[in-house]
Amino acid sequence: MMRVKLLGKKNKEKDKLLFEISGVDISYVNTLRRLFMNEVPVLAIEDVEFRKNDSGLYDEIIAHRLGLIPFKTDLKAYSLPGECKCKGKGCGHCELKMTLKAKGPCMVYAGDIKTKDPKVKPVYPKMPVVKLLEGQELVLEATAILGLGKTHTKWSPCLAYYKELVDIHVDKQPDNKEEIVEQCPKNIFMIKNDKLELEKDKIQDCTLCDACVELSNGKIRVAPNGAYLMTVESWGQLEPKEIVTQAIRAYDKQLDEFTDLLSKVK
Repeated sequence: MMRVKLLGKKNKEKDKLLFEISGVDISYVNTLRRLFMNEVPVLAIEDVEFRKNDSGLYDEIIAHRLGLIPFKTDLKAYSLPGECKCKGKGCGHCELKMTLKAKGPCMVYAGDIKTKDPKVKPVYPKMPVVKLLEGQELVLEATAILGLGKTHTKWSPCLAYYKELVDIHVDKQPDNKEEIVEQCPKNIFMIKNDKLELEKDKIQDCTLCDACVELSNGKIRVAPNGAYLMTVESWGQLEPKEIVTQAIRAYDKQLDEFTDLLSKVK
């Protein structure tokens, strides 16, 4: 039976969420990781129409930089172009127009981009776009749409990764306790009352390097316990909790579609 234990936000940061998952194999955990990064839609700039560009960067370079700017996304207000009522032709439900006007000398930042939707704004307003010198101008209109990370990384809402959790057992007290404490890269061991003990709160940091096992000549055992620690680190477009929720919904939809296809097989 699958079990999920929410560990809260890492270091009380709003952009990171940790949870422990057990009762599943590693392929399922990796499926979740891919769902979080690839199947949750967010807004990103797709098209840029330049009216004027006197800067030292080509249009293509600026367009690429604009496309990688993460924007706060309201999933209730927009639809994927392929799922919109306009069938991808372009309307207010699947597109958002943005404008940028700047005149040098100045540094143009992401925060200089203007939109008609107050809920959509750059996650990092001070992200630099281009530097304009005296007399140089930049005028453009951009179109942002929802997309998925599996299409392009600019539509990826997060970085998701996991690690296998372990149990560490000190079967016999080794003679070189000080060396083991010193060589552990994650400071998991400590000496208390002349005994080698574990820092309980740091066991999840173990990287399975097996340095302690080798140094102790087998007196210490490190073995996977069947659980995994998953970290979801948002780029800021969506809260980590919303990313997880939307990813599970997308997975349920995919499974329903697969079931429908199977039902049609004779």
